[in-house]
Amino acid sequence: MLGYCTCQEIRYELTDTPLFVHACHCRWCQRETGSAFVMNAMIETDRIKIKAGEPEVIVTPSESGKGQKIYRCPKCRVALWSVYSGAGPKFSFVRVGTLENPDACPPDIHIFTESKQPWLTLPDGVPVMDRYYDREKFWPKASLERRLAVIEQD
Repeated sequence: MLGYCTCQEIRYELTDTPLFVHACHCRWCQRETGSAFVMNAMIETDRIKIKAGEPEVIVTPSESGKGQKIYRCPKCRVALWSVYSGAGPKFSFVRVGTLENPDACPPDIHIFTESKQPWLTLPDGVPVMDRYYDREKFWPKASLERRLAVIEQD
């Protein structure tokens, strides 16, 4: 899967399918995106290959208090992916909207819907969580195995 920022200064490729795709409706994500929710495709960081340009890393506060690193285009300032301290640097959360074909990554789950915009109707057939969720219950077995393999590398 190919992706890029608005000005196409930064071009990247995902060399594997995402582990899991979140549609996060928390107020923090609403504020950061200026939208009703953010779509993040979680993937192993080493499976993001930069094809052109060099993203700028911006450290921002987060609701957890641990902060996050947002990888942005230094020219157009579009956020391409984030590394959240809770998941650690081995995992990145790619902004689905920066993919060449964002339709290929529909949400696997809607999270923090306790603060979703009231006018937004969520689709049937996709799990909806008031806050977060139990990974073991919702992730596909192959994604759980890939995650474990990365964690056990140390």
